Amino acid sequence: MDALSAQFARDCGYTGDSPAMLAAFAAIRHDGIGKARQGHDQRKAMVDRLKHGEALFLAAVRPAQSAEEALEDAARFIVLFRNMPRWRQERRGADLARARQQRLLARFFRRYGHRLWPRQAA
Repeated sequence: MDALSAQFARDCGYTGDSPAMLAAFAAIRHDGIGKARQGHDQRKAMVDRLKHGEALFLAAVRPAQSAEEALEDAARFIVLFRNMPRWRQERRGADLARARQQRLLARFFRRYGHRLWPRQAA
């Protein structure tokens, strides 16, 4: 049992000293760290695939025509999703994941796209 796992248990509100509970909190912490790293690696791989050209990015965020429009579309859907009834939210989970992914890509390429993509000569 390391100090970080014990600190995590205290941060979660656990005040006891049961070795089994502390081990459970340590397992939860390590599993969460692993899932976060895996998610980061997946997002980085997706961004790396889209860095090769602006056309790939625009195909990924279609029907939007720019990063700004993709951000507006994603924000609009996320607000719409939050106002949906619970039963409809359960059916539209994949759409929410796509909107979040689109928002992440649009934010990245809005900020760094002009540095990554060379200007195409007309």
